[in-house]
Amino acid sequence: MIQRSARLGLALLAGLALLLTGLTGLTGCSSASSSGSAATAPGAASRTATAPAPTRTAAPSRTPGAPTRTAAPSRAPSAASGLPTVRAADLPPEARRTLALIRSDGPFPYAKDGSVFGNFERELPRRPRGYYREYTVKTPGGRDRGARRIVTGQDGEIYYTADHYASFREVIAE
Repeated sequence: MIQRSARLGLALLAGLALLLTGLTGLTGCSSASSSGSAATAPGAASRTATAPAPTRTAAPSRTPGAPTRTAAPSRAPSAASGLPTVRAADLPPEARRTLALIRSDGPFPYAKDGSVFGNFERELPRRPRGYYREYTVKTPGGRDRGARRIVTGQDGEIYYTADHYASFREVIAE
């Protein structure tokens, strides 16, 4: 009985390893050890790709007296974080209500509101653990917390995500 369970467990682990290897190969990611080599399934090498390194270009110099162009507020990076921005007035009404609750220090509708946001996705500027707090933005018709959040920093920065931390926009107060 124990041997059968052990064989089943090993088979399950082997299947998971193959599944994970196949998934990382399809998405262009690879898991490498510190020596730089990675174990891959046969044929996986042809599926993996390396993304080119991002390049930065210098901003064009401005001629004195020339008119300035400004980007749309939802796409313009802020000086503080470099993330795209959104005006607080342009947020969904539920997000504006959450901001009002944050300003008045609650009461919050969800037990997790005000909890530490770990920034494990590293989309926000890196800060010590405990620096960021997260708050739920209600989703109309949703039965759970949904994907929308507001994250605040100790220095007063405010970020909005509509896709559960995959991307953020810095909220600009007016």
